[in-house]
Amino acid sequence: MASYLFRHGGEERRDFHADAAAALPVVSSGVRFRRGRRLVRAVPRRCRSGSASVLLLVSLLFLGYLSFYGRRLPAHASNESLASHTHYLSCQIDFLESVDHIIEPTDYMNVSQFSLEYIDDENSHERDIYKPRFGGHQTLKERENSFYARNETLHCGFIKGPKGFPTAGFDLNKKDQDYMHSCKVVVSSCIFGSSDYLRRPTRSKISALSKDQVCFVMFLDELTMSQLASEGTAPDERGNIGLWRIIIVRNLPYTDVRKAGKVPKFLSHRLFPSASYSIWIDSKMRLNADPLLILEYFLWRKRSEYAISIHYDRRCVWEEVLQNKRLNKYNHTAIDEQFMFYQSDGLVRFDDSDKNTPFRAVNVPEGSFIARAHTPMSNLFSCLWFNEVDRFTSRDQLSFGYTFLKFRRMNPEREFRLSMFQDCERRRVAKLFHHRGESPPVPRIL
Repeated sequence: MASYLFRHGGEERRDFHADAAAALPVVSSGVRFRRGRRLVRAVPRRCRSGSASVLLLVSLLFLGYLSFYGRRLPAHASNESLASHTHYLSCQIDFLESVDHIIEPTDYMNVSQFSLEYIDDENSHERDIYKPRFGGHQTLKERENSFYARNETLHCGFIKGPKGFPTAGFDLNKKDQDYMHSCKVVVSSCIFGSSDYLRRPTRSKISALSKDQVCFVMFLDELTMSQLASEGTAPDERGNIGLWRIIIVRNLPYTDVRKAGKVPKFLSHRLFPSASYSIWIDSKMRLNADPLLILEYFLWRKRSEYAISIHYDRRCVWEEVLQNKRLNKYNHTAIDEQFMFYQSDGLVRFDDSDKNTPFRAVNVPEGSFIARAHTPMSNLFSCLWFNEVDRFTSRDQLSFGYTFLKFRRMNPEREFRLSMFQDCERRRVAKLFHHRGESPPVPRIL
């Protein structure tokens, strides 16, 4: 089996004796003195005893608090939550001054050409299927063959299942489908399980041309729409909330809403079959740049067909595995099974000393922002990445490097023009927020 790399002081005091003696009735100096001495001796003892008890109690409570919460602080104060509030900042991007004269390069789409078809139903008798799955029932042989960039028919979600069976999920109404089929350039996002607030693109940053020519689509499930309605947010007569065209998804294909969110994230070429370009932005972010300027900078100017940022903290998938388990992002056994599978297929730890390893090709991505052209290579890679998430865990950063490296290894004669840009650029095009119900980051304890 072929091997490939992945990189983956002190103070003023009052005379307590004098104060106490002065407070006693004058009978005789001796009596006064003696009674004063006794009282003075008694009062400090009681004060000292009471103060000591209070201090002891406070100390015990404080130690108890630290023992219960203190050791948990590092786990909650994750690199992710600390990062955007400390030393990870945005940087300037040399965008064009306006979109008035923006033109797609004439030879930009001069890329690898081949035909992709998609399996949309499966024969239950051949595969012994008793329940349809949105991702289908792809065999390991079919999985292996799907990595070849050639004319092929492959699994890429939206499997209908045998006749008479219910749909496998991600159901849309006809009116919404017709609208989606008319889109040529798309900005999309989703909120499932009421996991986020709806964040509208910054209107002042979006040109009139983009408002007219670009589809801004927000996929919501019924639970999220109900929550937004209860908060007084509802679509207008056109079905919009701000720039977002709201599209309701019924019958989510996965019980894990994080995995369900990978459908619009990866399969934009299937949801918007007439689109030439798409931009994905996670619901925890607000778009702060014009979509056409984003395409010009990240794709056309750099001659890329797929652009995604490098992770701000981690470089190797080994680190990503440990972080996911440390923060309990997913079932540990499932993570181990996926990682062992990848290692058995040749994935090895990134070696910093190997100067021949393509640096940008082995990084862990920060996948909350993706710009892509809908080219055959980009579409195939998106299907392959989605199939890994469907087969294994929803933690797509675990499968990105493996999928890309295997894709490249199996197609040495075809170029996949992947661009991994700096994370500070991602922070410039979109503002990052916390998820709904997520606590602010815990301050770092030094």
